[in-house]
Amino acid sequence: MKRSIFLTFTLIFLFMMEIDAQKMTKVLIHTDLGDIKIGLYNDTPLHRDNFTKLAKEGFYDGSIFHRVIKGFMVQGGAAPAGKPEAAKLIPAELLPNHIHKKGALAAARTNNPKKESSGSQFYIVQGSKVSDQDLNQFDSKRTVKYTAEQRATYTSLGGTPFLDMEYTVFGEVLEGLDVVDKIAAVQTAPGDKPVKDIKMTMKVL
Repeated sequence: MKRSIFLTFTLIFLFMMEIDAQKMTKVLIHTDLGDIKIGLYNDTPLHRDNFTKLAKEGFYDGSIFHRVIKGFMVQGGAAPAGKPEAAKLIPAELLPNHIHKKGALAAARTNNPKKESSGSQFYIVQGSKVSDQDLNQFDSKRTVKYTAEQRATYTSLGGTPFLDMEYTVFGEVLEGLDVVDKIAAVQTAPGDKPVKDIKMTMKVL
């Protein structure tokens, strides 16, 4: 009986996740190492709309992943050569339901008191698996309180929980986590820049 109830709730949860994924704005990031399909969250509209606007305008086409740290994240979104940087900052949209799990799409930022995001730069989390003990330490040091589901995500899939509520997470990888792993594994020079440029283009689906 308990097993039947568990399976029913699991199926309902997966069904709801599929509905949420269908409602997302989706963007395809084509890279030299493969394609990454991302979904943008609707409850972070400032970041969603800014990202889709830049993608539609071709801002990201020809830009590179300029900072890559294996076991942490891959960062890109600076203006390609010959294009001006996106000057405006995006107000923070920090929500506890969006965590830095593996595959999370988040906005880079400078060290500013309002935690406003870069107008264009983003990163995709690779991270690593996190123990319950580590999550307890994060809980005790900050106001972040993880749900059972979030804890299960961090312990099974992995991520970078120390960034939660510090940087805005506004989407996630729907397909292509293996490509994120490939990018994270490339050889880098001092400053964490890949030795060989990994270029990207984007298309709003």
